[in-house]
Amino acid sequence: MIDFKKYGWLEKLDGLPLMIQEGIRIGKLNTSEISGSKANPEILKIAKTAGIENIYKSDEIAWCAVAQSAIVIATGKDLPFSAYDRMRAMSFLHYGISVKEPMLGDIIVFSRTGGGHVGMYVAEDKTCYHVMGGNQNNQYNITRIEKTRATGFRRPVYNNQPKAVKKYFVESTGTISKNEA
Repeated sequence: MIDFKKYGWLEKLDGLPLMIQEGIRIGKLNTSEISGSKANPEILKIAKTAGIENIYKSDEIAWCAVAQSAIVIATGKDLPFSAYDRMRAMSFLHYGISVKEPMLGDIIVFSRTGGGHVGMYVAEDKTCYHVMGGNQNNQYNITRIEKTRATGFRRPVYNNQPKAVKKYFVESTGTISKNEA
């Protein structure tokens, strides 16, 4: 779950991007994996929103891209890929518009051992991006990921870019995620 003591300032921003609003909504739910053969119904609902409930059956399967796909769809934005590509973080390198530097609500794709990871920029510190996303320590939350792992930044297509879309700098506190598998 999102640490609202640390990131509660997000909800107070004027002109918050819809995808961040949807991420906050998901972050308030019990979106943690259940170990073993059972799956968290909230995560399976996310897969249904992503339109892949027929192929995504277990929260033991990496679900960062599933969550990001669901957020894009829930906020009425176009998602240029379907089926299994909605389960692949690297698919998001083809979403929206490529930008050189991320800002609030932009999608960041990361490299990791065994694949990729995807989430949304919330803020940054000197060495890390603070990323809102799924499958981070087996839950939906905001975590720190080293900037050097980023492979691409993608901005949603906006008719009118929200006022809050800019860079945010925060303290370098909290654990740094090493692998979001």
